[in-house]
Amino acid sequence: MKLSRAEEELMNHLWALKKAFMKDLLDAYPDPKPAATTVSTLLKRMQEKDFVGYSTLGNLREYFPKVSKESYFSSHIKGLIKNFFDDSPAQFASFFAKKVDLSESELQEIKSLIDDELNRKN
Repeated sequence: MKLSRAEEELMNHLWALKKAFMKDLLDAYPDPKPAATTVSTLLKRMQEKDFVGYSTLGNLREYFPKVSKESYFSSHIKGLIKNFFDDSPAQFASFFAKKVDLSESELQEIKSLIDDELNRKN
């Protein structure tokens, strides 16, 4: 399942905070801050999508992510590769290496990461 852009922004705040009350989430936004009702609506939708949970402390809710940022991002990338690169990670890597303006040092760093992963699998 996918989050909307507004939900992703809120989720990024929640991932950074790990757990948060409504006030904490509102404080995490830059000015102009969204209305509390907007954040409340987003949280409700994200709970329905099973991305966010909460525990009750008195009459307050403390929200927490139910999905890790890494897991969400990994799923997002896999969908991107499937839908735009014929389910070929090699096509994605080729596009990324050629079309994203990477410096030589960034390319070397990526190459080193790939080499390390190849060594780990051997």
